[in-house]
Order: sequence, then structure tokens, then C-alpha cells
Amino acid sequence: MKKKIVILGSTGSIGKTTFDIIKKNQKDFEIILLTTNKNTNKILQQAKQLKVRNILVSSNVHYLRLKKRLKNNKIKIHNNLDNLKNIIKKRVDYTMCAISGLAGLKPTIDSIKFSNTIAIANKESIICGWQFIESALRKNKTKFIPIDSEHFSIWTLLKNQNIKNVKKIYLTASGGPFLNKKNSSIANIKPKYALKHPNWKMGKKISIDSSTLMNKIFEVIEAKKIFNLDIDKFKIIIHPKSYIHAIIHFKNGLVKFLAHDTNMAVPIMNSLYINETFDYKDGNLNFELLNGINFKNPDIKKFPVLKLLNKVPSKPSYFETILISINDFLVMKYLKGDINYLSLNNNLVKLIKTPYFTRFYKSNPKNIIDIRIMVKKVVSYLNKTKLN
Repeated sequence: MKKKIVILGSTGSIGKTTFDIIKKNQKDFEIILLTTNKNTNKILQQAKQLKVRNILVSSNVHYLRLKKRLKNNKIKIHNNLDNLKNIIKKRVDYTMCAISGLAGLKPTIDSIKFSNTIAIANKESIICGWQFIESALRKNKTKFIPIDSEHFSIWTLLKNQNIKNVKKIYLTASGGPFLNKKNSSIANIKPKYALKHPNWKMGKKISIDSSTLMNKIFEVIEAKKIFNLDIDKFKIIIHPKSYIHAIIHFKNGLVKFLAHDTNMAVPIMNSLYINETFDYKDGNLNFELLNGINFKNPDIKKFPVLKLLNKVPSKPSYFETILISINDFLVMKYLKGDINYLSLNNNLVKLIKTPYFTRFYKSNPKNIIDIRIMVKKVVSYLNKTKLN
């Protein structure tokens, strides 16, 4: 029997990769629903290719345009992400949650209710709303698989292991496009150069975060929540080849690591075929990638955002939502050319210590609405703030 699949955010990078895997393995899968924000051409193409009966376009303007264009079509077009429970009538086998940003939090929680297994590729949802996700997982007896390559690697390495035996977990970072450049040479560097990741093909936002190492800060916080470990159990190390994704040092003296190509199809396909045998067809193992692995500690002068790890509270709070919101705001400013690269780094470290924000760090959001309200507060404050 084919596994029934839902892809939330099917036109983004992770969504498209998931779709392409399913397209190549149609004998094993059937897609029940695809969603997008506004990429109607792509989602329509996907729906026609695999005869998907339900698609959802969350942008009202683009939904109405597509609805008008597809009169009397067999494809049902939906508009409201809050209405997922009425679209998916029966429990599905697997849902990929790949809607970017905090917009993906509520759909992620809602999809847990009708999914046997949920794969989450949205780090913002986990960082800001893990307590709500975890509660929904328990209540609905839904299995969870993290899809970020680092977290999927840790999750895989920890199978059949006692979490109390973990001494240290190392998350690897490529160092981005400016690893070997002097700080003085990148202070005013243009976004087009910051977007050129040496190993991965990613969207604009995450590419900038990778260049500053902010994505690793987020990944440490994400891992802390998923695996319920103290922040000091994690360490970021530079690994320019990006072949090894996580290393776990156990108290019994053993060290394990997981390596795979810089292709998100690897963790996604493994999550789709969890506990099953399949052939990824990646050719022979390239031992050249394992020669001269070249691990090193990151330079805090080059990556000042590393200082933020010392600020992460031990318990859930508004800190995570504020951190993500400030970073989102600054990255967008940088991409638009409103601030330079140096300002992007320095303002993030500076703003997170602002009294206006620190007063919220001992408070915990009670629901998703609280998180949304805090995001608006952060954006409102930053719009009135002069950035250096």
C-alpha cells in the first residue's frame, strides 16, 4: 500500500526535494496535499505531474487568481492554512513541514494531529514553539523526525543510545564563503557574495545566516530543545568540506559521526523510508572527502554571533523569538542594501542585550498567539531604531 504524504511548503527548497524523491518513487507514495504561499505555477505543475487532487495557496491574492484561472478543474484549490483539519479527512502516513519562518509553526502543530510521522525542516518552529510541538506529538502519538542534516545526524546516532551517556555533541559548520577572508575585507561586502555558499544550495535567508554562523546558533538551540540537553553539551566546530554533519563523544570513550553528501535528499529520503531498505544511488564512497577532514575551532572575532550562545536561557522564554525576529529583520535590511555586512553582525549582538528586550527573557509564551505578538513588538521597536 502506498504511503499517503502531505508536503507543507512544496515549492521551497526542501519541499521541492521531497516532491522530486516521491516523483521518482511513485510506486511507494501518494501525495494528498501540497501547499505554497504564492508560487502557483510551480505547485500547479507539481499537482499535474503526480495527479494531486488538493493544493493550498495561502496568499489570498494568488489563490483568487489561480481559482479564476482553473474553473471546472479536477484539482481542488484551498486557501486557509488554518483549515488543514478539514482538508485532510483521514490520518496520513507522513507530513513534511517545510514552510519557512514562524509562519510554519501553527501548520506544523495542526498537521501533527493527522499524521503518523511528521518531519520538520523548519528550525524557527522548533526554536520558538518546541514546547507546543512536543505536547502535540505526545497527545496525538505522532512520530517526529528532524530534517536539518545536523539534527537528523544526531537523531540517527542516538538511536538505541542512553542520552545520559552523551559527553559532548559537535555540530559542524562550513564557515561559509568568508572563512578564509580577513574581517576588513568583508565589512562592506555585497549580498551577492555572501549568498555564494561553498557547498550547499540554499535560499537567500539561510545562506546569509550561514555566512555569519547564525544558522549554527539556531541549530544549537534547536538541538538543545529536541534532545533535551543543556547548552554546554554542544560545541560548534568548523569543517569546510561539510561532509560530516555531527559528531557525538560518549562518556564510555566512543566517538561516532555521521557523514553524507551535501544534498538534503539524503536525510529526506531516509525519513520517508524510515526503518526500510532502499537504494539512494549515490555512487561509490569518495574517500577523498574523508582525507584531511580539517576540523578547527571557529574564530569569535570573525563570527561575533558566537557570543550569543552564552545568552541562551536554560528554560523556554521569549529570548528565542526575539533572537529570530531581530536576525530576520537585519538580514532583510542587509539584502536590501540598507545596512552593511559588519552592521549585520554587530547589531545582532548589540540589540539582543537591549533593556527593551531583556525584560522579556524570564517570561515564557503561553501559546502561538503570544509568539506572534512578540514578533510584532520586535519589528515595531526595530523600525524605530537607528541602526549603526
